Amino acid sequence: MTTDPAPPRPPSVDSLARSLAGTGLPHALLVDAAREAIGAGDPASAASRAEAIGRALLQPVVNATGVLLHTNLGRAPLPAVTTSAGASNLELDLVTGGRGSRQDRTASLLARAAGAEAAMVVNNCAAAVVLVLAALATGRGVAVSRGELVEIGGGFRIPDVLAQSGATLVEVGTTNRTRLADYRRAVAGGGWAAATGVALVLKVHASNYRITGFTEDVSVGELAGLGVPVVADIGSGLLDAACPWLPDGPPPWLRDEPAARQTLASGADLVTFSGDKLLGGPQAGVIAGSVELVTRCAGHPLARALRPGGLVLAALQETALAYLRRDGAAIPFWRMATEPVEALRARAHAIGVGGGEVVDCAAVPGGGTLPGVEIPSAGIALPGDHAAALRAASPPIIARVADGRTTCDLRTVDPTHDPHLGAVLRSLGR
Repeated sequence: MTTDPAPPRPPSVDSLARSLAGTGLPHALLVDAAREAIGAGDPASAASRAEAIGRALLQPVVNATGVLLHTNLGRAPLPAVTTSAGASNLELDLVTGGRGSRQDRTASLLARAAGAEAAMVVNNCAAAVVLVLAALATGRGVAVSRGELVEIGGGFRIPDVLAQSGATLVEVGTTNRTRLADYRRAVAGGGWAAATGVALVLKVHASNYRITGFTEDVSVGELAGLGVPVVADIGSGLLDAACPWLPDGPPPWLRDEPAARQTLASGADLVTFSGDKLLGGPQAGVIAGSVELVTRCAGHPLARALRPGGLVLAALQETALAYLRRDGAAIPFWRMATEPVEALRARAHAIGVGGGEVVDCAAVPGGGTLPGVEIPSAGIALPGDHAAALRAASPPIIARVADGRTTCDLRTVDPTHDPHLGAVLRSLGR
C-alpha cells in the first residue's frame, strides 16, 4: 500500500519576509506580505504581494491626463523646496532670539502679493471660511445668496460650513437672481434677523459650476456699501487679474475669474482662497484683507487647530516669493498652463510615438476651477486602452482613455519626464 507524499512544508514567515529584503520595504510590511502569501497557500506570491504594498504607498506619478489641477494627483504640482536638514526658524525670531509667529513670514508675503493689509494661512480654503465665520459671526447671521450655496468636493456644503462655525445662514434672493435690495433687507434685520442681526455678507464664487440665462448678481463693490463686513470666498486663488508674473499677461481662459487684489480693491474686507489651485502652491487656505479682521481671526481658538505645518509654509513661501519676483516660470502650474501648443507638439514629435500619433487635444484647469474652460494642447495617442500598463510603469503614468484610444496630454507632463514617457509608449507600441 502506497501513501501520497506529505505536502511540502511552507517556509517560515520570517525567512520568507527576509528573502524580500531587496524590495526596500520595512521588515514589518514584508512580514505582512509573507503571512498573507502563506495563509493563501501560495508562498511564491509573497513577492508580488510585497510589490503591491509598495505601489499603494504615496509616490511620484507622471500626470498625462491634461487636467492641470488634478485632485486625485495632488492638484498643483510643487517646485522642489530646498531646506536645510533638521530645524528651521518656524517660530523663532532670529533678531531677538525670542519666540516668533509662524504666520509672520509667508502670510506677510502673500498679503504683499495680493495687495492686502494682512493675511494668515490655514489648512485649506474650507478651514479659512470656517475660521472667518467663527471669529466674526458666531451667534449671528451671515447673508448668502441662494445662488451661492454651493457644494465643494467631498460633499462639503456652504450651509454645513456655516452651521459648524456657529453662525446662522440668512438666505437672500433666488437661485438665479439676487439683487442688492435682497441683501439690504437682510442686513436691515427683516423677520427673524432682528434678534441676532447680520454680522457679515459672504459672497461665494461658484468656481465649479455656472448658472446662465435669466440671471442677476450683485458685485462686491455694491455689497461694500451695506455697512457690514463683506467676505469674498474667491476659492481658486488667483492673486492678481493682471497676472504680472506672466510676460504676456493673463491668458484668455482666465477671463472673469475673480482675483484677490481686485476683489479687495473693489471693497471686500476679507478674501479667502486655496493655496493649491490657481495660486500653484501646496494645499492651504489663505485669509487676506483688513488687518483688524485678520487679527480677530488669528486670535480665535480655532486658529491653532487649523494652522499649517512648517513644510506647507516653506512651500507656500517659495510660491509667494516667485510671485513677488514676477517669476511665473518658477511656479510649475503657470509654466505648464502657458506653454505654447507649438512647443508641446515639438516635444511630442521628439518623444517618438511608436504605434501612436501626435494629436491636438484640450487640457482643462481642473480642481473645481473654471468650469467649461478648455486650453488648447497637444499629446500622443495610442489606439486601445493602455491605462493599466501605463500605471504599472515606474514612475506610474496616468493618462486619459476616451473614444477607443489612450491619450497622453503633454501640457501636464513635466519635460523632464519626456524620456520616461517615450520609453514606455514605445514599449507599448511594439
